[in-house]
Amino acid sequence: MVDSGKVALVTGAGSGIGRAVALALLREGYRVVLAGRRPDALAATAALAAETTSLAVPTDVTDPASVQSLFERTVHEFGRLDVLFNNAGISAPAVPLEDLSYAQWRQVVDVNLTGPFLCTQEAFKVMKAQSPRGGRIINNGSISATAPRPNSAPYTATKHAITGLTKSTSLDGRKYDIACGQIDIGNAATEMTTRMADGILQANGTIAVEPRMDVEHVARAVVYMAGLPLEANVLFMTVMASQMPLVGRG
Repeated sequence: MVDSGKVALVTGAGSGIGRAVALALLREGYRVVLAGRRPDALAATAALAAETTSLAVPTDVTDPASVQSLFERTVHEFGRLDVLFNNAGISAPAVPLEDLSYAQWRQVVDVNLTGPFLCTQEAFKVMKAQSPRGGRIINNGSISATAPRPNSAPYTATKHAITGLTKSTSLDGRKYDIACGQIDIGNAATEMTTRMADGILQANGTIAVEPRMDVEHVARAVVYMAGLPLEANVLFMTVMASQMPLVGRG
């Protein structure tokens, strides 16, 4: 590992895709800020990369004050920010749309959409003022940003909205040398997709087992996106298990 001199911030870094990406960035020599709700999970991520430079900052991405404190801490500790990976996300129970509560809808919107917006705002403030100017923001979309699964209205709606946020961020960041791209992931093998091994509901009402892929493929894809010079950008990338039933779904 060679110190790249670059600083990355990963939300939802305590598990799953966030942990895998954070560790991959650390292996590439980034100094990485690990953000998430659970201090113990962040500490576990940091412990997996003990010979690298990471900073765990417990954060609630739905709270503007908590997000502001996260970015202030990042700049205080590392002096700048080169990459933000907006990864934190949740889903609602897989129940019929008409049975979802307002609280369940609102929680998913707050974490999956408002959280990335708040983090993007703070990243803009840092990136446009630092020297060298600029940076890169990568949003974790989902294959649900293209085609929904049954009983997933809150999650699907927020991931479609992330696509709009990605495009607006790419446009509005252009004058500050801030690039923005989105990675849409299908069936990475994490805790969130464990149920796929037992079979999940399909659009035609059947239950089917779905193939999954090693989460390291996602981590390497994000590292590639992060490592591009600011003159180049991956606006959208889909990384998915090859045999999962996405193509033809919508």
